[in-house]
Amino acid sequence: MIEGKRIFITGGRGFIASHLCERLVEKNTIVLYDNCHRDAIQHTNLLSNKNVTFVKGDVLDTETLSRTMEGADMVVHCAAIAGVDSVVRKPIVTMKINLLGTVNALDAAAHNHVPHFIDFSTSEVYGPSIYKASEDGLTTQGPVGEMRWTYAVSKLAGEHMAHCYAEEHGMRVVTIRPFNVYGPRQVGEGAIQRFVPLAIKNQDLVIHGDGTAIRAWCYIDDFVDGWLRAAEAENKSATVFNIGNPQATITTLELAKRVISLAGSTSKVVFRDSSIPDVAVRVPSIAKAQRVLGFKPQVGLDEGLSRTIEYFRKVM
Repeated sequence: MIEGKRIFITGGRGFIASHLCERLVEKNTIVLYDNCHRDAIQHTNLLSNKNVTFVKGDVLDTETLSRTMEGADMVVHCAAIAGVDSVVRKPIVTMKINLLGTVNALDAAAHNHVPHFIDFSTSEVYGPSIYKASEDGLTTQGPVGEMRWTYAVSKLAGEHMAHCYAEEHGMRVVTIRPFNVYGPRQVGEGAIQRFVPLAIKNQDLVIHGDGTAIRAWCYIDDFVDGWLRAAEAENKSATVFNIGNPQATITTLELAKRVISLAGSTSKVVFRDSSIPDVAVRVPSIAKAQRVLGFKPQVGLDEGLSRTIEYFRKVM
């Protein structure tokens, strides 16, 4: 049980961070550090909670980052540039924020003697095609010069840095590799976040490519449960966990059709060419999380999609 802690969350106004904050805020004090590039927390009451402090700042601002982290018991490093379109448009910023920002957060944590650091990586470190990816398996990226892979490379380098800090500073480090998390308040460029509002408005759902790409979708409540279990685990050295739901595996085309059906929509699916390399298959093994953490996803794809559709109906 995480309680009585001062928890510092970078990227604290984002989608996943907002849900983590909701689960942690009652028994902890939370500092949310964010530049407000994306803002999911505005749709909650968290910023008026007495246990929450918001600091506007950037992970490239080393002085502010270190100063405001003072007194933290745990750092949750969520800040990143994410989303294929954003990464391809801004590969330099992606590398700087994701790699240098992680180094800065680790430096600040070491300087402030923060004992516990939780690093957010990505399932993209497994490369263009992976089925039942395991944490101790090989990581791989696409060719140098293909901008899509700057995200995976930056995140993987961040993982290595976090584990180096664990080794040299005795910091307790946990790396989380999320697999296609979705749900209420999602912002950014995820397929479900794009499909659901369009289906509600009976507009065309656009798929780039032929729709055969395969993903395993994890509802946000299940992801937060897995995260909490990983954060509470008494690991003696740096460790990595895949958190996802392999039982919610589906092609992009079937996902679009499922969203249309559950929304009672008259939308059509249309296909457009993609200029960006896609990941053909991405499905995790969560055997380690099941064995070590007792993690087991509870929300099936239809239930999760229905909850997400209901949320977007309310806010649109």
